[in-house]
Amino acid sequence: MHTLTPSLPQIAALIGEPARASMLTALMAGKALTATELALEADISSQTASSHLAKLLNAGLLQVLKQGRHKYFRLHSAEVAALLESLLNLSVSLTPLNVSTGPQDPALRFARVCYDHLAGELGVRLYAGLLTEGLITEQDTQASLTEKGVRFFEGKGCDVERLRRSKRPLCRACLDWSERRHHLAGSLGYWLLQDVMSKGWVTRQPDSRALLFSPSGKRALCKHYPLQTRAC
Repeated sequence: MHTLTPSLPQIAALIGEPARASMLTALMAGKALTATELALEADISSQTASSHLAKLLNAGLLQVLKQGRHKYFRLHSAEVAALLESLLNLSVSLTPLNVSTGPQDPALRFARVCYDHLAGELGVRLYAGLLTEGLITEQDTQASLTEKGVRFFEGKGCDVERLRRSKRPLCRACLDWSERRHHLAGSLGYWLLQDVMSKGWVTRQPDSRALLFSPSGKRALCKHYPLQTRAC
């Protein structure tokens, strides 16, 4: 628990330090990691990592989970993840147009976890499909679920009313780091990714944000959800 409310310059300085930026980016996968694992991600010593993690915890950017003698660190909230994704997108927008944006790994570019929802080419094409079918609407970059969308997702087993009661927005248009178009975030984006994973259509690539769809899993996704054609 942090005791002081950090100022904007303090938050910017905390996130902008290269080692801390590497650790925060690693946590964008939504998994809790140990200090040792985060030290490896940032290519720094465990002692240096502990110092950085203490500062991030004190600022409220991270939270720590204890299991026996072990400590695991994760992003404090979806809002922190959204901030980091926005900063990644800002860095891309300031990059020359002839430079490739986003991760270089083709698997990460195709489908990856963005904190707790589906991102990459597949996530963008899913969002576009939901728009085309009138299941969601977007106005001024704000996404909303339509009545048709409520019926659609309830037919998939989603308890939309329960999601509405959560503290998070039901739908949020999240600008994709590599595709530069929106994918679906919010509590519905989280539910959708959990639904896809529970059906065994996709697996997590170890030590990566990449999501690996089997050929049959990709076909099943395209059958059950309205994706744009090229992703199927």
